Amino acid sequence: MKTLLLSKTDVQNAVTMDDVIAAVENAYKAFQTGKVDQPPIQTMGMPEFNAESDVKSCYNRDNAMFSIKTVGLFQDNIKGVTAYAAADGGKLPNMMGNVILGDGKTGATLAIMDASLITGIRTGAAGAISSKYMARKDAHVAAVFGMGAQARMQVTALARVRDLTEVRAFDKFLPTELQQAYKNDMEQVTGAKVVLCGSVEEAAQGADILICPTPSREPYLKPEYVKKGSHIVEVGVDIETKAEVCPEVFAMADKVVCDSTAQCITRGETRNAIASGLFRQEDIYGEIGEIVLGLKPGRESDDEITIFDTTGMGIQDNTTAEAVFKAAQDKGLGAWFEFI
Repeated sequence: MKTLLLSKTDVQNAVTMDDVIAAVENAYKAFQTGKVDQPPIQTMGMPEFNAESDVKSCYNRDNAMFSIKTVGLFQDNIKGVTAYAAADGGKLPNMMGNVILGDGKTGATLAIMDASLITGIRTGAAGAISSKYMARKDAHVAAVFGMGAQARMQVTALARVRDLTEVRAFDKFLPTELQQAYKNDMEQVTGAKVVLCGSVEEAAQGADILICPTPSREPYLKPEYVKKGSHIVEVGVDIETKAEVCPEVFAMADKVVCDSTAQCITRGETRNAIASGLFRQEDIYGEIGEIVLGLKPGRESDDEITIFDTTGMGIQDNTTAEAVFKAAQDKGLGAWFEFI
């Protein structure tokens, strides 16, 4: 049995954002209909290297494939201070990992592929799917807090489901020249005007969709920044020590939707809101798969404030890796090798 090895470039050339949005919608449907066995996420901390890594895995009965992803943030890589980076003569990306895609019938390893792009693009797709079903139909202005890789993915994906006219962006850490690069790149990708803002409050002004994709440890999205009819995409919080959205925002929301309730109440921003005492688990409206399947309505009025909390699931990696694997074969990408 041969295994297909796919680099980050191979993954990038295999699928489009539209392909991944479709794959992630399928993931939510499979999860919601009980076709997925998905163990809890395992997190490993490596504090001496300013790093942490997660293991996300699942078996999907829809495609009879299992997947195991290890991916982590190794913050010192981008500074070029690790031994490997020094030996390599340059800087490594700060997100590192891989996905193993296996045949559920035989256990054979079908593919091994870079996980950094898969994680980024499927997370961007998840945010866009929530906006497709939960944002107002006339939502044309987005605010994004942060201008890193995930901020790029979120805006790129959002432009596939909403006709964006303006993106208001704020990042308190990124140097001016890199902010300008973000503006130039995103204007080319989306066709929207990108406005570089000086604060969270300024970025939020007039925004219909507010995207929170940062590793912040302190909440920054306050109730006074959120207007009626807003949709909030909470992406950055995937572990107990992170926070982006003030609990008061959850308390004022009309609908809070999770990708996986079980994960969001233990690892997500929903957990923080519950811990504050201002929001209860019973106040969660449902899971995104219920809305995608039509089991529950998404947005029901233009005045509703809605929140989508995503901590990312193994099933998203599974269906995205499947799409990459099939497309790569069709396009002749990657290299084949044999374990046995």
